[in-house]
Amino acid sequence: MPTSIEARPSVGKLSRAAFDRARRVFADGTSRATIERDPAPRYIAKGEGAYLIDLDGRRFLDLNANFTTLIHGHRFEPVIAAVSEQLQSGSCFASPTLAEIDLAELLCERVPGLDSVRFVNTGSEAVMFAIKAARAFTGRACIAKIEGAYHGAYDWVEVSQVSAPATWGPASDPASVPYYHGMPSSVLDEVVTLRFNAAKEAEQLIAGHAADLAAIVIDPMPSRAGLIAPTPAFIAAVEAAARRHGVLIIADEVLNFRQAFEGASARHGLKPDIFAFGKIIGGGLPVGAVGGRSDVMSVFSADGRRPLLPQGGTFSANPLSMVAGLASMKALDRAAFARLEALGDRLRNGLRKVIERRGAPFSVSGAGSLFRIHPRRDLPREFREAHPSAAQAEVMREMTRAFADAGIILPFGAAACLSTPMTEAEIDLVASTFDEFLEIRTDLIEGLAT
Repeated sequence: MPTSIEARPSVGKLSRAAFDRARRVFADGTSRATIERDPAPRYIAKGEGAYLIDLDGRRFLDLNANFTTLIHGHRFEPVIAAVSEQLQSGSCFASPTLAEIDLAELLCERVPGLDSVRFVNTGSEAVMFAIKAARAFTGRACIAKIEGAYHGAYDWVEVSQVSAPATWGPASDPASVPYYHGMPSSVLDEVVTLRFNAAKEAEQLIAGHAADLAAIVIDPMPSRAGLIAPTPAFIAAVEAAARRHGVLIIADEVLNFRQAFEGASARHGLKPDIFAFGKIIGGGLPVGAVGGRSDVMSVFSADGRRPLLPQGGTFSANPLSMVAGLASMKALDRAAFARLEALGDRLRNGLRKVIERRGAPFSVSGAGSLFRIHPRRDLPREFREAHPSAAQAEVMREMTRAFADAGIILPFGAAACLSTPMTEAEIDLVASTFDEFLEIRTDLIEGLAT
């Protein structure tokens, strides 16, 4: 199996040349820390349905979909038509348009507990304003969040995002770990870190810090922390503690809203006070939304006076994102979600059958159109169990390379996803590629087992 980037067919000469140019103008060679490189990134010329075509003309099945955003794949015709028509009328205005009302109505009608929304530009902004709304509503400053969970670029939710065995502290009281060099210690003091699915410990920590807690930020199935399903006991414990102490629950559904027609919270029995949305609700264009209970959302209301929480943004609710999101979401009816769920089940079951047949030390997590492969025999229950050892990380890196060499983009260390253009043929290709990897790289797998 090839190991050098020059020999690897999945990264072509034109991509390497583009990266040489990029390193002259970007501090790190790209504008996003999340861009995967090995050591050069793959530069894309265009997308077609479920596939990407790079600068060298190579074609790849896309299981990343811009970090799960493109639920309809690339060049979705209803989005192209909606954006093209809107461009003829204008790309952005300082005044509102009907499109933002249409998209807001669709979301409020679909999501239980969503009384009203406000649009922003990114998922990070949505989470940020959700936290600010909780602070404005409760008069408290601190938040609780899940260890290892990713919630975008806002200091407080970045805490403990990259916890590791050397830093994460005791199981009963996880440490608040800085994300970047120079993160203020005051931020660390205002974040309570919870372990996912540790119901008793979470309830105790919430109670112990309740007087200062504005909100608990929870992704119903945190991708970076393992894409692990919440246990009913954990959901019940968090909700009971929050209600008892007047702490708001913020559901970050920026990624996991694609789990079901009504979203991930409804699927897993969580009843949030505030929601954060993004990704699929923009149809491939930049978008975010914060919404929730009407009394909580009233902190944004001016009503003839300065609101408790002012919120604006030059491109918030811009008509291009609104019409693209509306076209995308209209096409995501219950039948579309049922089909994605069936494809997801077929893939997860197919991967598990491969694992069982080969006796390989792997497991598979996920729901709906999302999945993750874990290099461990037992399915992890929380971030600490999902956190890979050096040997496990190397196996996953080699698997990502093997998939790319086979023409499949499989994200490293994050959720992979399906899109509506995919068929059973693509699903079976993914399972067979995984099977071939296990067959060829027995050296790695044996080392993992020991």
